[in-house]
Amino acid sequence: MVRFLKYGITTGATAAAAAKAATIAALKEPVNCVVIPTPIGLRFEVPVKVSRKLGENVAEAVVVKDAGQDIDATDKMEIVATVKILNELKIVIRSGVGVGVVTKPGLQVPVGEGAINPVPKAMIIEAVKEVLPENMGVEVVISAPEGANIAKKTTNAKLGVKGGVSILGTTGVVKPLSLEACRRSLVPQIDVALARGYKRIVFVPGNIGERIAKEAFQVPEDAIVQTGDFVGYMLDKAVEKDVREIIFIGHSGKIVKLAANIFNTHHKMGDARNEVIASYAGAVGASMQIINQLLVANTSDEASEILRQANLLENTYNRIAARVNQRISDRVENKIKISIVIVAMDGKVLGMDKTAKEDTPWLSLT
Repeated sequence: MVRFLKYGITTGATAAAAAKAATIAALKEPVNCVVIPTPIGLRFEVPVKVSRKLGENVAEAVVVKDAGQDIDATDKMEIVATVKILNELKIVIRSGVGVGVVTKPGLQVPVGEGAINPVPKAMIIEAVKEVLPENMGVEVVISAPEGANIAKKTTNAKLGVKGGVSILGTTGVVKPLSLEACRRSLVPQIDVALARGYKRIVFVPGNIGERIAKEAFQVPEDAIVQTGDFVGYMLDKAVEKDVREIIFIGHSGKIVKLAANIFNTHHKMGDARNEVIASYAGAVGASMQIINQLLVANTSDEASEILRQANLLENTYNRIAARVNQRISDRVENKIKISIVIVAMDGKVLGMDKTAKEDTPWLSLT
């Protein structure tokens, strides 16, 4: 039996629905649902949790974000639109409580403004225009009462969106369990790093790599880009954005996979950690006994301890780092200068390639 997953709507579509409902309430009477236009030509009927007048020509509406079956930190978040009907022909969109403020360049919204992206802002305007008399205007304030708490579960703070969530979405639609959406959410980190003027960007697989980059190498936060498991995708985006140099700092458990040309490092996509470490250990002189121990090691950390006891740790990981450099350089067609630093969980360097040894680039990132 085929099971269809439920689609959802973006925070932008949710805000547009709230704005339209509040405008109708201010002009006429409260409603319990509205139909909104979207950039892809579809029209959605969206339930309205609350709509009410607050005074003459003033009203508010609450719409609950429905992410469908997508994994989304903002699912079930309430978005509130407060509107005031104006006697002048203009539509003003402002951000309120719980909507973040942009504090770093490189995003779609200028520094100092509320994090309501251009497409959602256009959606709000179009939705409101459908019910607004031609001789009137409106001021719309979009709020998210729980936005500050929900934002802690997102990458907003790292991207420079402080104090709340972002109002996002380019289509109005949230695809369920969308890997593409997850990948796209990582890309603005590159934009922020470039906008801040960093000529060298530090790629890390995740939180462990970011912590080590900051603590062990004093890398500025804005120069760090988390790739997640989507290393290949992020490298492709770096090429598109004309990044000139990348330092890849990461735990051995992730980095060694790249030596096997595995550019999506999720364990379900491929895992050759033991085989990579064992083969390169053999290449630098490991005995058959050591190789067999490495092949059955439970973790890369256990493999590192085996190598350390055999006095093969640095040589093995240096050799792997060199191969990773070659794999990545091939992927980016030598358009980006690459340095590889492989680290243990405590931040100790296990190995690095020739470029990293010669340039020590993390000491001078700007």
